[in-house]
Amino acid sequence: MTSPRRSSVFLGRLSLPERNFVADALRTETVGGVLLLLAAVTALVFANTPLSGFYEDVSTFRFGPGALHLNLSVASWATDGLLTIFFFVAGIELKRELVAGELRNPKAAALPVIAAVCGMAVPALLSVAVNAAGGGDQSGWAVPTATDIAFALAVLAVIGTSLPASLRAFLLTLAVVDDLGAILIIAVFFTSQIHFAALGLSIAGLVLFWFLHRKGVHGWYVYVPLGLVIWALMHASGVHATVAGVAMGLLLRCTRRDGEDRSPGERIEHLVRPLSAGVAVPLFALFAAGVSVSGGAVATVFTRPEPLGVVVGLVVGKMVGVFGGSWLAARFTRAELNKELAWADVFAVATLAGIGFTVSLLITELAFPGKPALVEEDKAAVLIASLLAAVLACILLKRRDNIYRRLWEEENRDEDEDGIPDIYEEDDPEYHLRMAARLEAKAAEHRRIAEAAADGSGKGRSPASSGGQPTGE
Repeated sequence: MTSPRRSSVFLGRLSLPERNFVADALRTETVGGVLLLLAAVTALVFANTPLSGFYEDVSTFRFGPGALHLNLSVASWATDGLLTIFFFVAGIELKRELVAGELRNPKAAALPVIAAVCGMAVPALLSVAVNAAGGGDQSGWAVPTATDIAFALAVLAVIGTSLPASLRAFLLTLAVVDDLGAILIIAVFFTSQIHFAALGLSIAGLVLFWFLHRKGVHGWYVYVPLGLVIWALMHASGVHATVAGVAMGLLLRCTRRDGEDRSPGERIEHLVRPLSAGVAVPLFALFAAGVSVSGGAVATVFTRPEPLGVVVGLVVGKMVGVFGGSWLAARFTRAELNKELAWADVFAVATLAGIGFTVSLLITELAFPGKPALVEEDKAAVLIASLLAAVLACILLKRRDNIYRRLWEEENRDEDEDGIPDIYEEDDPEYHLRMAARLEAKAAEHRRIAEAAADGSGKGRSPASSGGQPTGE
């Protein structure tokens, strides 16, 4: 008789190296998310106060060499230039996930990938349905497909939820797959005219980038100028310049060789991620999030099909897509949910995935060229939808906060103070020896204190009180 097929665990404990990597990456993203929130609020203040004229002048100010097709506005430099850094980091993340992270095992990767794909497909379908029912412009169907990991983590930081590492890693994986989907959408659907000569030269530059990297050539003074040339040629080709960033990130080696503490990809990501999360993305938000939020503008979001499709897609579509995809994948792959968690936790993370800020704003600008009114309406919809998703997620996550705190404390408990959480040393005999020695040392210390206290109290008592006979002189 054949033995039953073993089921895998969904949202189970991460390996220690993966846990440490996720913790380091999310720590930087959380700080970047707070800066992103501040930048977005600043942009809204500029756009809705008497400073709006100054804000518009700065955003539209143009500079750069026109002969290289790089005479761009400040806002365009932020979109095409700074976001390339963001997508470069996303490319490294994806490469690492594929070769050393959660996506390296096809069986383990199936569930988060299915959840992410459903989390992109359902919002797009709902956006199309809303626009079809209302006779709206279908060009913005892709706007609600993305999740902003930095914004989501900033929300977690604000509400103080100690989300377990497995749920945070799941959210990170969703965002990584979302970023790949977004760049594919941008490359395929928002490239109207291609200049093949420039594209061919850009690809040749990528081949040179790969060759030098594989040969072990080091030095930022080699790769930074080469990367700028690749980016400029990609921009001139008509393909969105951010594609160059993802391509270069994917070309980096993310596996370790003998004698390496970290792979080149991990090392470069560690250096560039703070620049991406702390500078590039907040500056993009500063020039992309400045939209009118007057009463009329807010009403338009819920009365016109294009922005309404964005709101429905992000708030409802992400929730249904990510949760439904996770449940169906677990059902048909025989994956069992971690017994310490509940499907309510997956639902809350699915709601949090509805925060689509950075990439959604980028796709909004690409979807409606020459239609500034629609761009403004959809940007307002992205902001409102992200706020609604954040509020709903906060409510759902706070209901389970005590459970999350208990799990977090268990994950991080380190009683033997060796820098490794005890939960990862349960099967290590040396750990139990260290713990036994610590317990014995504590017991000996308690006995010593008790004996010292007893000796002190005995010395202070009179003979009469101790039961002896008084002595005469």
